[in-house]
Amino acid sequence: MSAYTDHREPTRLHPAVVAMAIFMSGLFAIVAVLVFATRGGASEPTAQGPAPAAAAAMDMTGTAEANPTPAATVVQPSHQTSAAPATAGDTHVPYPAELPPLTAGVAQVKLALEDVVLEVAPGVKFTGWTFAGGAPGPVIHVRQGQRVHVELTNKGAIPHSIDFHAARIAPNRAFRDIKPGETFSFDFTANDPGVFMYHCGTPPVLAHIASGMYGAIVVDPPGGLKPKADRSYVLVGSEWYLNGDGKTEPAGLDMDKARHQQPDFVTWNGYAGQYKTHPLPAKIGENIRFYVVAAGPSFGTDFHVVGTLLDRSWTDGDPSHVLTGAQTVAVPAGGGSVFDVHFDENGLYPFVSHSFASVDMGQVGLVNVGNVKGTMSH
Repeated sequence: MSAYTDHREPTRLHPAVVAMAIFMSGLFAIVAVLVFATRGGASEPTAQGPAPAAAAAMDMTGTAEANPTPAATVVQPSHQTSAAPATAGDTHVPYPAELPPLTAGVAQVKLALEDVVLEVAPGVKFTGWTFAGGAPGPVIHVRQGQRVHVELTNKGAIPHSIDFHAARIAPNRAFRDIKPGETFSFDFTANDPGVFMYHCGTPPVLAHIASGMYGAIVVDPPGGLKPKADRSYVLVGSEWYLNGDGKTEPAGLDMDKARHQQPDFVTWNGYAGQYKTHPLPAKIGENIRFYVVAAGPSFGTDFHVVGTLLDRSWTDGDPSHVLTGAQTVAVPAGGGSVFDVHFDENGLYPFVSHSFASVDMGQVGLVNVGNVKGTMSH
């Protein structure tokens, strides 16, 4: 038998049936998607617009929309210039930073040891112990080889003393405790040039320095340091450790903070930021000399002037040891150094400890070259 072959045409669906089938398939797909989304199965954001990263890539300059999550703190650039008056509403009288003149003959240093209320930052009071009613005590300026007569009268409530880092003398004799109401004197010869700390040495020394009993003595070499300075400033760095905010009533010393080196303020010449609102003047090309003492009681200072270099640096002021062209020089707690700088342009130049925790707590000031307007921070 021959093989059987079917020559019939394949069955064809009517076009209307095909269209209906396609329509029903699409409808079923839409219903399935809606059911799935309603049950929470969607993994993509439902908000309209590009994803956050894409939006950021598209426009980095637009204003951010409100966000219920607290925004991160924005740190402004270090050098901010403002046209607002720097001293608006400021009643603080700054500690005089200018180096006082020399005197002839025996240098007479008469200091009353006094308990006083000090202002250590805007609106912040502290019950301190002082030399001559201030912190730092008076700057003493003598010549190498000059005789110094020191007379102390204790007007405070507890014993105090004085320790001169510039003196070569038996401390048990000269640096002894002075009782309340007592007057005591001694002499020494300032045989070593430089800038030195003086402070109360009565135990606990930490408490006495941290309460304000410190100061600086400058001993000039014969003829002075060379080259001659056009202006000379004295900066004494120190810390304050408060047992309260000092605003509703004067704070006292917090010894626990002092022992753990956790100050509330770090300052130049006893007051946080005073030379930002009262800058030190200078002119282009002048040789500006800084006598810097780190009184502590625990922090040193890494001295740096923004916008220039330290032309000359003398450790403790010894003219035989000079460093040139330094950017930052460390002054240890209880130490001192002398720095010469000059400025090439008019402007505002911050001077700081480059340990920036100290800057945040107030150890920053400005040199105003050319009496320009405004202020800035660092």
